[in-house]
Amino acid sequence: MKFPILYSFKRCPYAMRARMAIKLANIRCEIREIRLNNKPEHMLEASPKGTVPVLILEDKIIDESIEIIEWVLDQDNVFEGNLNQNQVVLSEELISIFDEKFKYHLDRYKYAARYNNANSDKNRSQCMEILIELNQIISNKKWIFGESINKLDISILPFIRQFRIANPEWFDMQVSIHSVKRVLNNFLESELLNEIMINYDEWKEGSKPEYFPIFNLSD
Repeated sequence: MKFPILYSFKRCPYAMRARMAIKLANIRCEIREIRLNNKPEHMLEASPKGTVPVLILEDKIIDESIEIIEWVLDQDNVFEGNLNQNQVVLSEELISIFDEKFKYHLDRYKYAARYNNANSDKNRSQCMEILIELNQIISNKKWIFGESINKLDISILPFIRQFRIANPEWFDMQVSIHSVKRVLNNFLESELLNEIMINYDEWKEGSKPEYFPIFNLSD
């Protein structure tokens, strides 16, 4: 295997966070963009649970986004020295909150019709409670804890982006999360996001290989 193989879906927040880590570390992969309603057999053989991202290495398969980030950091810890120990601990706590609680309520806010008895407004309020708590700890810098992007930023900002997409006008009016909105805006305008959201053709067996990342990213 010349390069690791990364199965991905452009808009999936889990796949986005994995691509950001890979991009920041400039680890070249063969990227295979899929459609969630037409999952390739090769991906399903590698990871029967059928979710993205899936990273196929010479010696193992990683099919959890946070574990892919950790693998990337083992190769090149691009965040080393950016945070103190208290911030590292808090980052892990916040990532767990977003992966478990925020994502649960986000799905039932955005896609209420898919869930029995889901109340969109109630679930939106639950998401807002988490964002208000996050707002209180955000620095006055570019990213959540300072001028340098960190694991926490790449792990949770794709989900906050989704939350805004559900109703941008309403989101932009929320003064109680002004710092969250500022950091999200920095993310939305970042070169990093632009680089990881490049369009790739849907991968099919026999497709010509496509590679990610395309360009080096120094900032």
